[in-house]
Amino acid sequence: MNDVASPARAGSLVCVGVGMTLGSHLSPLARSCIEKADVVFAAVSDGVVEMWLKEMHRDVRSLQPMYCEGKSRLESYHEMVDAMLAEVRAGKNVCGAFYGHAGVFAWPPHEAIEQARREGFAAHMEPGISAEDCLYADLGIDPGKYGCQHFEASQLLFYERRIDPTAYLILWQVGVVGDQSLARFATGQQYREVLVDVLMREGYSSEHGIIVYRAPTLPIHSPYIERMSLSQLPLHAFPAQATVVIPPAKPLQPNRRIRARLTELDAPSAANT
Repeated sequence: MNDVASPARAGSLVCVGVGMTLGSHLSPLARSCIEKADVVFAAVSDGVVEMWLKEMHRDVRSLQPMYCEGKSRLESYHEMVDAMLAEVRAGKNVCGAFYGHAGVFAWPPHEAIEQARREGFAAHMEPGISAEDCLYADLGIDPGKYGCQHFEASQLLFYERRIDPTAYLILWQVGVVGDQSLARFATGQQYREVLVDVLMREGYSSEHGIIVYRAPTLPIHSPYIERMSLSQLPLHAFPAQATVVIPPAKPLQPNRRIRARLTELDAPSAANT
């Protein structure tokens, strides 16, 4: 029998995104999931957002204390999954509330949902407004104009990846770029210098303009937007959770062979009209 398709056990899990800005981004469906749960586990941007969640539900348990400097984030993630699933296995309807979108740069929600389904529990995710959504709005970027590439910054260093300099390049978690231990809250200037070296080898000049961005988490705050050259990136005092946006460095190149082929396909249609 396929337990994923036919969950029959008491207990359930839903992971929701509360959005980036306090009170502004929570969908009615996500709010309903929070209010109707037996217990809510929260991994949100700060204590103010956590207090706001506690106004909606009497039993909100923070997952933030599981993070600790010098402790592998992977260990913290497993602890978060275990905490949520322990209550699901006890027959409770559990809601995991995560800042932004619960499925974007968030390993525990995906893993918890997969495990719950394997064990025969009902489990699903409800979307939320992510930092990416805020970025497009605050910086006036249409991802369909030139295309967008998104990379976790360390992953870009650890693996052989192809970068297209005719599209936007968006790098996430640059504040911890190059951290192989998964146990630091920040890495320093020398690590960002490695990132810049990689980008310059991919065709970006040292004077190419970039943007450091962070979405606001409170309504009284404005988005953090700092423009600089690529060469200035290592020297920049990096705010936590900041993202680096690199505009296209080269124009789009026409694919003349494919265009000619498409023109041939259009020709019979044109003749029949």
